[in-house]
Amino acid sequence: MLAGILLAATGAINLGKNLTPLPRPKEHAALIVTGAYRLVRHPIYSGLTFMAFGWGLWLHSWLTIGYALLLFAFFDIKSRREERWLAEKFPEYAAYQKRVRKLIPFIY
Repeated sequence: MLAGILLAATGAINLGKNLTPLPRPKEHAALIVTGAYRLVRHPIYSGLTFMAFGWGLWLHSWLTIGYALLLFAFFDIKSRREERWLAEKFPEYAAYQKRVRKLIPFIY
């Protein structure tokens, strides 16, 4: 859970003024590829998912772990649309996608 909290918080801090509750990037946004964004393209989504899995493990609850899997699937689907918008806005996003994994550092 702690790793998830740190990852999500660092991702939000790294975004700074680019942070928005909507998946579409702001009009004058900058592409952030440093900090938590060096580890994973969507650190806030990853962090929230890691927190959910940690909570399920803490509780020893298969139901909570199932909910964490659903949350992971939701963020995976949401990030696909978001990445299309990011690729349209930032030509260098394709190279970033090749270097950095989407939701699980070094794996996926």
